[in-house]
Amino acid sequence: MSAKTVYHLYNVAAGAAKVVKKAVEVGTKDCHLLNSIKGNDALFTEAKIVSEEAKAKAANRPFSDANVESQAHHYDEFGDSETDIFQIAKRKSAKARGSAVNDEAEIDIYKAAKGESDKVHKKKGHGNKQQKRELHTSRMLSEDDKKGSKVEVIGSKKEPAVKLTQASIPSSRLGRLFHYGTLAASMGAHVLKDTATHYAKTGKVPEMKSVILSPRNIELMARKFSQMRGAALKVGQMLSFQDNSVLPPDIQKILLRVQNNAHYMPADQLEKTLAFELGEDWRSRLFASFDDIPIAAASIGQVHTAVTRKGLEQVVVKVQYPGVANSIDSDLDNILTLLTSTKMLPPGMFLEKSIANARVELKWECDYIREANNIVRYKEMLANEKVFEVPKVYHDLSDEHVLTMQRMRGTEIAKGDWPQDVKDRISTEIMRLTLKEIYQYRFMQTDPNWANFLYNEQTDKIELLDFGACRDFDKEFTIPYANCLRAAVREDREAAKKYSIELGFLTGLESEAMTNAHVDSIMVLGEPFRAETSFNFEGQTITDRVRTNIKLMLNERLTPPPEETYSLHRKLSGAYLLCARMKATISSKIFEDVIGLEYE
Repeated sequence: MSAKTVYHLYNVAAGAAKVVKKAVEVGTKDCHLLNSIKGNDALFTEAKIVSEEAKAKAANRPFSDANVESQAHHYDEFGDSETDIFQIAKRKSAKARGSAVNDEAEIDIYKAAKGESDKVHKKKGHGNKQQKRELHTSRMLSEDDKKGSKVEVIGSKKEPAVKLTQASIPSSRLGRLFHYGTLAASMGAHVLKDTATHYAKTGKVPEMKSVILSPRNIELMARKFSQMRGAALKVGQMLSFQDNSVLPPDIQKILLRVQNNAHYMPADQLEKTLAFELGEDWRSRLFASFDDIPIAAASIGQVHTAVTRKGLEQVVVKVQYPGVANSIDSDLDNILTLLTSTKMLPPGMFLEKSIANARVELKWECDYIREANNIVRYKEMLANEKVFEVPKVYHDLSDEHVLTMQRMRGTEIAKGDWPQDVKDRISTEIMRLTLKEIYQYRFMQTDPNWANFLYNEQTDKIELLDFGACRDFDKEFTIPYANCLRAAVREDREAAKKYSIELGFLTGLESEAMTNAHVDSIMVLGEPFRAETSFNFEGQTITDRVRTNIKLMLNERLTPPPEETYSLHRKLSGAYLLCARMKATISSKIFEDVIGLEYE
């Protein structure tokens, strides 16, 4: 190669380096996402430590803090420190695509992550033929389980006829940590590239919003959150119930994609998970048949149909994704960092409080023993409610992370093509149940997903599903909250303000506009119960009128809402939206019958 050619190549490389350097300076200055992953990032501190431990053990030498620090940064020819998270993510991506990986640090991290995963599997009994199941929802083993008699395998695993979308769930803490780190790194790399391109073409700094939430980054976030499941998918689903006036359209795109694109576990991961939870030979011992393709895949687990060996009863088996329960705290911390780094969410959402509430609810939902007890409690609570049906729990086929229940045969209420009088009756009964949960039972199933309600035409009953998100309410909350609702029905604005302050919705120091917007929203909720006989939700503007006040309240709210209302309002809003979806006419006397109009 001639000296002239080398000189030209050097000039091109130097010019490109200057553009990239400038993009890094501009990007990291204005972009909180890049700042959050710049330098010795907390997301990879544990990975570096594990890598150094693996190296020290292999070389038979002591652990060195200096080596951990030296892995944190490297220096380019300009003398600027640059985090290794970009390089690690790039090499990891190249490795996944089949490219050659020669970097020793990357290989060490990969081996360390795999080693930790193997240790966890070994510790929990994955692949250990002698490992026995120790726990189920009745907290004891049945005699049939203990015997583990050898019988003919009727429901042996078969290759599915239809290939649906599936993806392995990262189950170890380090594995999930790496996925969030590579998501941040990949988004940051895209920000740098787009900033560099824009700066090179125009000499101007692009708007950070446009480069952070580019179509490519939106696609990346949606795909990664869907693969991670657990907290990532749950937060996406929770926030997706917010209105477009609250969240930017770009965020809505991500959440909609996340809500509709959950994957399910590959067959080998499902097999290992159920073998650990239910014991070896679980198919032949416990089931006459078991469908490997789930009928539903959600944020915490997936649902399979099966037939029990004992009694040949048709059931559904909810299997929790491995690693989800143990990764809630770290997942939510990482998600909070990603969401706040963009500064795209309004401050009045009190995101930290929402995440704290999600933390509690996710831990509840991951405890299938708790959910089994909730189902039993609901079944007893609604024993005299002839219109509702609650599934039976099979305690001997369930434990902390597997829940087996009676298979219900109804149709999702939002999908059924029934006469309007049937839709009216279904909507009326669900609204009545919601009010009873608030005031009489003080115990509520708070998931507003309409798929949790089925209508069985054969039995003329509404079948209830999914009791993981159930919660209790104290009288100290329900009495003033019921008074707030009474004020709405009676159109008593002063009482609505008084009980809102008592509950903690308001401090009493809000602006007049904020106070009026809050009271207006309460007044609207009482409208269906003020009519003389019935209220028709077709063409109603209740939800639209509530939405008109949301932006103002988010901008001027001085205190977060009471903790109890995060989940309660999702359920109550779900009931109103369901009635609107069904174009239902409900009895206006429901409120007076269940809660009454006199203040307490």
